[in-house]
Amino acid sequence: MRGLTLAIIALLLIAGDSGRYTQQLVRNATSAIHAYDKQFLLAEPLSTEPDLSDALAPEQAGSDPLSSNSASADSTASAPASNPLSSNKARPLKQSVYALLWLAAQNHEQSGTSQGNDNASEEAQHLLINVATKNNAQYWLEQLASINNADAAWALYQLLGEEAASDRLVRLAALGNVAEAQLAFAMATENPEKREKWLIRAAEQGYMPAQAALADWYLLHAQPELAKPWLQKTAMDDMQSAFKYGRLLWDENNRDDAKVFIQRAAKEGHKLAQQIASVIKRYRPTTPTAVSQYSWQSNTMCHQRIQLVATSLATIARADKLYKDYVSDERLSELPLCIAPPLWLENNVLDCNANFQGQGNLACNVKPLAPIVKARDVTHAIVVSEQGKANVQNGVMYLDISDAYSVMVHELAHFAGFIDEYALSRNAARRYCSNEGLNTFAPPNLTMDGAIAYHPQNTVNHWETKAKEAFLPLRVGTAKTCGAINVTSYKPSRVITFMEHHDSGVIPDLYLSLWQDQLANPAAQRPISMNLFQAFHKSGQPQEAGQWLAAYESHKASGEINAGEAADAATTTDTNTDAKTNTEE
Repeated sequence: MRGLTLAIIALLLIAGDSGRYTQQLVRNATSAIHAYDKQFLLAEPLSTEPDLSDALAPEQAGSDPLSSNSASADSTASAPASNPLSSNKARPLKQSVYALLWLAAQNHEQSGTSQGNDNASEEAQHLLINVATKNNAQYWLEQLASINNADAAWALYQLLGEEAASDRLVRLAALGNVAEAQLAFAMATENPEKREKWLIRAAEQGYMPAQAALADWYLLHAQPELAKPWLQKTAMDDMQSAFKYGRLLWDENNRDDAKVFIQRAAKEGHKLAQQIASVIKRYRPTTPTAVSQYSWQSNTMCHQRIQLVATSLATIARADKLYKDYVSDERLSELPLCIAPPLWLENNVLDCNANFQGQGNLACNVKPLAPIVKARDVTHAIVVSEQGKANVQNGVMYLDISDAYSVMVHELAHFAGFIDEYALSRNAARRYCSNEGLNTFAPPNLTMDGAIAYHPQNTVNHWETKAKEAFLPLRVGTAKTCGAINVTSYKPSRVITFMEHHDSGVIPDLYLSLWQDQLANPAAQRPISMNLFQAFHKSGQPQEAGQWLAAYESHKASGEINAGEAADAATTTDTNTDAKTNTEE
């Protein structure tokens, strides 16, 4: 204790003699810090406001603080009595340490007499930031920020919090090349050019979060070639980057290296990486011509034979999940439809697009599916692509990776001729909500007002028959389907079903019974053979088109369908003119 007292006295004497000599001021402050034992000194929060001794007046330390007396009182009152630093005798010395460092820090601005003093001033600023930050001394950080110290501005910004701190602080820190501040500054702006600029500045300093954020920025803007070098820098230390880097490598057909990074992310707990790693083990990319036959159950059990198809690494993972959900869905277990495990086709085989041929919906070139349909005797297909609006087009369902399983169930009902129970667009309503439209498409879940009764009345009669057979109640309710053209339509339910909102999950028992009947009737379906006929016909391949037209007519003949209707359908080449219904997730 005697030695400590002598050190303090010597410190004050030297401080009085050396005053503004920067290097000596730093040594004096450092001696005080060591004399008090750094851990002990920094254990108790110091006052956020200066309380200077007579030897170090406020005018030397900068502007007068606000409410310094009350702050000092609060600090004194809150300090434990057992701690020597809580005494009134210790407080001036602690504030003297702040003041000594502040004087040294200012000398960089005031003197600039030598390189040694400049270095000492920078050291003083660094020490003052550390001591002030650990002890929540916001006043001294503000003082440093007033002389444009970027690190102090960032430290003060972090202490105050995003809501309490001013934009001036984060801007000052960013301009001073504080990488963390540059990242925060970038993410706070809505200006794309400014965001990219500051992300680059932070990333170029080697700040990993900024490098990862910049990579995400480029991926968001479909610039994988710019994202790749930044992901390469962060992939070894960040599991999210490792996964994304692996994905990029896979898309470049560098699949061995891709597996390494995907598995690395999976081992570190990345959930999607774990799913992808599992899928890679169980599936292999293939070509349509290399697909083998598939053993379906009997025709009576599989009136619809549906092949799931994935088009990329991301979509095979989604297709796998959709297939598992279908297998475990007890609601559909009694329906005579069968779905085969997904096939993983090589990238770009189907040339899918969210606005395929300007149709406004997700679709693909279905012609490459022809060998699969032949080899596996497929009647319908589900294609999972990267992005786009879910829809059904003549025996082909299109989904993207964001579509839930409930969307697939909704679209499966479209395969069987069910119509949407939400309000159709005006054009679609004009097409379906007319005498001709209802007679042509005959949706099992819709009728409308007729001259003196429901139209068609036989649809309602069928509802009544099925309800009696299954001992189910029949409660006819209004549907929103035809509302766009002010036509009142009806459905065999008074609740919101999965045909109005797919995520409702409500499939009434009567709907399942109607679904059974639809699947047993080939006339109620548009198989993929119609889609293939149209695709080959449109591309000027008459031989192939003729083969698929024959397959379509054979399908319809199996249900004793009117041959004239088949011929009329066959001459239609626009994919939008046959039984096409769309739904959004």
